[in-house]
Amino acid sequence: MASNLEGKVALAAGGTRGAGRGIAVELGAAGATVYVTGRTTRGRRSEYGRPETIEETAELVNEAGGRGIAVRVDHLEPDEVRALVERIEGEQGRLDVLVNDVWGAEYLAEWNVPVWEHSLEKGLRMLRLAIDTHIVTSHFALPLLIKSGGGLVVEMTDGTAEYNEKNYRLSLFYDLAKTAVIRMAWAQAQDLRPHRGTAVALTPGWMRSEIMLDAFGVAESNWRDATAREPHFAISETPRYVGRPAAHLASDPEVARFNGRSLSSGALAKEYGFTDLDGSQPDAWRYIVEVQDAARPADVAGYR
Repeated sequence: MASNLEGKVALAAGGTRGAGRGIAVELGAAGATVYVTGRTTRGRRSEYGRPETIEETAELVNEAGGRGIAVRVDHLEPDEVRALVERIEGEQGRLDVLVNDVWGAEYLAEWNVPVWEHSLEKGLRMLRLAIDTHIVTSHFALPLLIKSGGGLVVEMTDGTAEYNEKNYRLSLFYDLAKTAVIRMAWAQAQDLRPHRGTAVALTPGWMRSEIMLDAFGVAESNWRDATAREPHFAISETPRYVGRPAAHLASDPEVARFNGRSLSSGALAKEYGFTDLDGSQPDAWRYIVEVQDAARPADVAGYR
């Protein structure tokens, strides 16, 4: 890892699995102390019912060379988030990176269903998990971030601003959730600019999260078997791939040039020169536009 975050403190909010875990591990690989939060611990699972835990992520951070600290937090509960930030300030005296990756709504979306037929309960729950959690976390964490002198906020989403502006994400609630987070990054950029802080929206491409691998009935070791069912899955990437741009952004002294922008793992791989774990550089969003959405046969040549 080219970036250096020794002495820096990060909060990976929603770091139990997926992109949050990948980012936490890469921040740790760069030397950071990473507070990993989520609702699933070894002794208590969230409504998700997934097996991944915040303790596992913290251990992966340690193995990567950083210091992982697992703290169970429900980011919809202001008092819990306030207590978390007070703990970080008391233990570290600073916060340099906030990653807002709280989500937890994969099982709530009803695809290709009009709003009047979509479960209202599930849709509104999705918005609370996707939007309210990020706002609550930023409300309490940003004063500590700017107190440390600048700092970086990474708002995790799905899709770039350019792509989401032109394409419906197959569910009103999902579309709104992911687009709102992009705008949230832009809004926070305005608030942070006078304090030398930076906020960006960051999206992975087609990420091989634990849930995605399960959906295809494969593991990371044999993920290519899923291309028999979905050939375009060949463009997919590991969660660590989106972790690497987050670490590079956090250590970039000129990161302010990205303030308020919508960024992707594939585009930043070209900017910073990093690769995925297999040495490739998948550029999923260019591929999705030029190949998948264009109904061309799956062919990742020139895209990874």
